[in-house]
This record gives sequence, structure tokens and C-alpha cells, in this order.
Amino acid sequence: MSDHHHTADHDAHAAPEASGIKKITNILVLLGLPLVVVGSLVVYYMGQSSGHVAASMSEEAVMGRIQKVGVLQLGEASREPKTGEQVYQAQCTTCHAAGLVGAPKLADAGAWSPRIATGYEALLTSALKGKGNMAAQGGGAFADFEIGRAVVYMANAAGAKFEEPKAPEAEGAAAPAADAASAAK
Repeated sequence: MSDHHHTADHDAHAAPEASGIKKITNILVLLGLPLVVVGSLVVYYMGQSSGHVAASMSEEAVMGRIQKVGVLQLGEASREPKTGEQVYQAQCTTCHAAGLVGAPKLADAGAWSPRIATGYEALLTSALKGKGNMAAQGGGAFADFEIGRAVVYMANAAGAKFEEPKAPEAEGAAAPAADAASAAK
């Protein structure tokens, strides 16, 4: 047997030759299609830059697409305010129970008396903004007035007679009361 192929058998399996018209049509399509796409894009962008804003880009349409769809609220939304003792147990006990890093121990009148002498507002400011080795407690898990309750709890345990701060009323109700109080002065 020979490896010699017959020419007629080989031509039967080869791809047929395209006619001259098919070649020209293929070249025109391959060159013309990108030109049509680029031309369409140029016409579209020229229309956009001429000052005509598409309806989908109007201010109302954009605002409708980016409107707020929900609210993320960290923490408990409507929980009961914590007492001074509860805040102390949750937030302050680690340092103030053992007197760590210079923190005055709970009910240690000797350590607390110079601090109590500065007054409630100074103690609250120190607790909210931080002082010495104590990190700022404001803006954390508890509201500022709850931190104030913890300050009162600890100071009163050492002999102070501070009054526990009350929970602030709703903003709408608090504003007229504040206006009335300032008008009375």
C-alpha cells in the first residue's frame, strides 16, 4: 500500500473556494460593521453633548433612583434606658471594681472625694471625653445621659449626693420645654 493520495479524493474534502463576489461581500461586512457601530456611537454622544438631557438623566429621575430605601440603626432601637448600676456593670466594672490603671474603686471615698469636689459636670465630661487612662465613653453603646447615670452611681457610692439624670424626652416635646425655660430666665 502506498501513502500516495489520489488528487481527486483530496479535493473532495477541501473547503470550497469562495467566489469573488462572496469575498468582496465578506470584506465589506467586516469593514462596514465596525464603521456602523462607531458612527452610531458618535451620533449618540453628539446628541448628548448638545445640551439635550435624556429623560432618564433628569434630576427627578436620578433622585428617584438614588432615594433612601431603608435606615440602618445600630444598637437597640427602642430599649428602656439603663440605670447607673446597669451601665456600671456593663461598661465600668472592669477598671473601677479592681482599681486598674489608676481608676478609683467603687465606694472608695478617699479616691473619689477630690473628683467629687470638681462636681458632676466635670466628672461627666471626663467620662464622655476620656481622661488619663480611661477611654472616652461617649458615643458608644450607651447614651450620654446613661453614662451620666453611671457617673452618679459611682460618685454617690463614695459619698456624693448627685441627682441621677433623667432620660431626655422626645425631641419635639423637649424643644418647647427648653424654650419655656429660657424665656423664664
